[in-house]
Amino acid sequence: MISLKLKRVYEVPEASDGTRILVDRLWPRGIAKDKAGVDIWLKDIAPSDALRKRFHGQPDAWDEFCIAYAGELGNAAAQAAVHELREQLAKGPVTLLYAARDVERNNAVALKAWLERHV
Repeated sequence: MISLKLKRVYEVPEASDGTRILVDRLWPRGIAKDKAGVDIWLKDIAPSDALRKRFHGQPDAWDEFCIAYAGELGNAAAQAAVHELREQLAKGPVTLLYAARDVERNNAVALKAWLERHV
């Protein structure tokens, strides 16, 4: 069983987080890199700017977003990032970090669900 958690990047880092991986394409607003506690930034695993913009502010389109995002995770750059993420999971606990305010519908939630289906 993989140990994979989700956390907003603005929350205080904890030892139990394990490797902290930022899975957003853009650096989060208002937090300095030295304060974020990010071990790895996997920009290429994040949804494309076009996809992010298309679904921003549309919570009713969550299922459609997840399907489109899963499609993007098949491209070469995303697959390289997925490989790196899986290597980190093999070493120990991982926390996926995201900046979104919505804790139930964001790319990290969709990514975690996708990873759990593709382990």
